[in-house]
Amino acid sequence: QVLLVESGGGLVTPGGSLRLSCIASGFTVHDYNIGWFRQVPGKEREGVSCISSSDARTYYARTYYADSVNGRFTVSRDNAKNTVYLQMNSLKPEDTAVYYCAAGIGGSYDLWGQGTQVTVSS
Repeated sequence: QVLLVESGGGLVTPGGSLRLSCIASGFTVHDYNIGWFRQVPGKEREGVSCISSSDARTYYARTYYADSVNGRFTVSRDNAKNTVYLQMNSLKPEDTAVYYCAAGIGGSYDLWGQGTQVTVSS
């Protein structure tokens, strides 16, 4: 079964940290672009970060961050665990959202996880 499962969300105070995990099943995560998105009720889904598929020769992967999280969030991948992580530091109340990971090729994402809630509040 082809599946993405997110975990690691929760309640954290402003300035705190969380690490989200996106575990892939049924496919090899480094062969696909993996994106992190977030959505607040009533608002459009926002792209947060992504890590590209690995270059076949160099194994290099590109990363991308939205301006709103650049310098605070870090995306990484553990090929042995077939898992992509989103390390979120210096969290702000405006980071509160449901976070989703998605897998795709090129500019589209075709497989989505169920989402994990992140709440930043004092």
